Amino acid sequence: MDSYRVIGHQGIKLQITNSIKLNRFSHAHILVGEDGIGKSMIAKEMAIRVLGKNELKPYVDIIEFKIPKGRKSIGIEEVKDIVEEINKKPYEGDKKVIILYNSDKMTEAAQNALLKTIEEPPSGSFMILLCEKLDGILDTIKSRCQVYKFNRLSQEDMLLFLKNRFPQLSGEEVKAVLAFSDGIPGRAEKFISDSFLCEIRDTVIDMLKELKDNDLEYSLKFSNYLVNMKDEWQEALTCILSYIRDVFIYKETGNQELIINADKFECIKTIGEMFSFNKLNDIIDIVKNTREKLEKNVNPALVFDSMLVKMQEV
Repeated sequence: MDSYRVIGHQGIKLQITNSIKLNRFSHAHILVGEDGIGKSMIAKEMAIRVLGKNELKPYVDIIEFKIPKGRKSIGIEEVKDIVEEINKKPYEGDKKVIILYNSDKMTEAAQNALLKTIEEPPSGSFMILLCEKLDGILDTIKSRCQVYKFNRLSQEDMLLFLKNRFPQLSGEEVKAVLAFSDGIPGRAEKFISDSFLCEIRDTVIDMLKELKDNDLEYSLKFSNYLVNMKDEWQEALTCILSYIRDVFIYKETGNQELIINADKFECIKTIGEMFSFNKLNDIIDIVKNTREKLEKNVNPALVFDSMLVKMQEV
């Protein structure tokens, strides 16, 4: 177990290790979890072990397929390439591993085209499908795969991850990263490397502190800011939910040590004095509804205008 270079996910790592040792490793696997949770690292570790290797480096018999650049889905043509590759003999040994990223982005037709290969795989071939949402995968495929569900890391594991990867961080910086990452290592790396995310986190807490009834200037100010963020919308919404959770916890327990966003304690305390539990629940529902609309590609300007107006009305 210690040979794994991925922190956390102990149960999954143990299950994989045992299945390989006992020669019970399934020919098809699905790794499901949020982006940045560690799926791709575990997939590569799995593949290396299947080939009987140890060193983490590229191997000709580990082939990775990713969604084509500029595309939002994986179609039949891409699946044909995957099937063609998996039917070729291994280049070096007697085993080959295919890793397919964003497998939940396959169209239904593409998944059906892949199904036969999953049902009757060539000897020595293995497939590892990575996805964020399991409901994007057909039941006929899920039933033929070993499924591993990845959960967010504990604070203890996240602290170990940060200590190993970013030993230069100060205590206050670690608190901020822990709060933003919310148990996802990839989010921690992104936060540390992108100063704009730090700005988002600061702006979002200001937005919550400045919530007022029927304040048009407020709505315009923050709506324009959120719309112009483009690819970081989800990060802003995650920040809002994280702050509101902390407000909930502090209002209920009065225990500052339980707050995730420890570096924003005074702001958390102020927001807690502004809203009742019922109103905080309403804000959570509004933010979740906003996230769903954005995922359905509803006009962002309309979505954020609506969100801010509703938040002012709670």
